[in-house]
Amino acid sequence: MLNPLEVGASPGDDITVNAYKYDGRIHRSWRARVTHIEGSLVVLDGVFDEEIRHDQLGTIVPGTLSTEYYWTDRYYNIFRFRQPSGALRNYYCNVNLPARFDNDVLSFIDLDMDVLVAPDFTFRVLDIDEFQTNAARYGYPPEIRCRADAALADLITLIETRQFPFSVRV
Repeated sequence: MLNPLEVGASPGDDITVNAYKYDGRIHRSWRARVTHIEGSLVVLDGVFDEEIRHDQLGTIVPGTLSTEYYWTDRYYNIFRFRQPSGALRNYYCNVNLPARFDNDVLSFIDLDMDVLVAPDFTFRVLDIDEFQTNAARYGYPPEIRCRADAALADLITLIETRQFPFSVRV
């Protein structure tokens, strides 16, 4: 169980999120606000302040809202993206090592597999080939490979059964 003292942040605090690749380099970094901490779950809200072009997500316009769900004991995180109007844009799920906190920085290591979920809950699993390539390149231990596969299966179950956070009304 996490508590705000272990996290180093409390609801309402602005923090930095760093997504790393397995080799230790920062892949992406952004600011977000802590909205909720309960058990191993940390929920953040962010707003895109500039246009982002993403290979899988397309163009994300300024003002797009992001609710981000991280767990310190799960091998995935989930982003719920909403248009500036508030309408659901999509969900994007990352398979990764569990999130960690260091003062006002939340970080995770991205393991490359992703799931893109449309507003109607149809979904596509992305980047399995990238996961396999990087698993070989960086020598992911067998335990991490197994946990990544289990995380992907868990995500698909959550999506198909509309469990939290896919049950949250936008």
